[in-house]
Amino acid sequence: MFKSILFVVIISMGMVGMVHAMPTESRFQAVEKLLTISSAARRIEASDNALAKTNLEGAITFFNHAKVAADNGDGTQADALLSEATSLMFTATRMVKKDRSFAEKDLRDFDTRLASIDALCDAYHNIRKEKGLGDPEDSELYPFVQKRITDAKKLKQQKRLKEGRKVLDEAYVAAKVAIEHLRGGETLVRSLNFETPEDEYHYEVDRNDTHNMLVTVLLKDKINASEHVKNMVGKFMDKANVLRVKADKQADDGEFEAAISTLELSTKEIVRAIRSAGIYIPG
Repeated sequence: MFKSILFVVIISMGMVGMVHAMPTESRFQAVEKLLTISSAARRIEASDNALAKTNLEGAITFFNHAKVAADNGDGTQADALLSEATSLMFTATRMVKKDRSFAEKDLRDFDTRLASIDALCDAYHNIRKEKGLGDPEDSELYPFVQKRITDAKKLKQQKRLKEGRKVLDEAYVAAKVAIEHLRGGETLVRSLNFETPEDEYHYEVDRNDTHNMLVTVLLKDKINASEHVKNMVGKFMDKANVLRVKADKQADDGEFEAAISTLELSTKEIVRAIRSAGIYIPG
């Protein structure tokens, strides 16, 4: 009888111990280090992620409440609050890791685009040399490309990589068009081998789109500064857009050879629009 009672008392005490078990001092120390001096905590503090920092602050609040609960002898509450603090800290850490991965991707994209532009500029320089056309700085588009590169690098130094990438895209479009016209647009196209008229049509679509983008990035300041330039550019662009719509309709009907010819006319009108603004591109 005495043994049975003793056994029940021992079991009961064990259950009470399980329900009210107080987190150990070492666990408090481990969580405190995680929230304050760990590499994860330092990364969060050094990041620009406001939500991650808010989560860290929330985790620290949970930790402080856990200490109060422990001081009041509430082991269950203290344990639960420490778990909440740890969970919120891990959430904040994942946010910073995601930010870092995006930043690394933005940097790769920036550097890749810059390398492509540098290659185009080297090619542009070599072609002008072969043709005896003098220094690239004497052309219309090359100085534009170089200024955009300089502007993009400044944005990179300010860690504004997405903005810098957009500026590089403008430089890329200008460099691409400059090389094509330096080689002679139509001559270049005819020297390429396409398996089908549809393939050539898609190539012409890309040429047309690229020239359209060049108008946007190259002429926007001139158009905003002069009503006359705006009207002249608009006149040619209206013609180009009508021809583009016609070409798209011809392609939809399977008339790819006709669409190619129409697209070439559309691109010529875009070139005239650029020249009308006082920027000469050959071809």
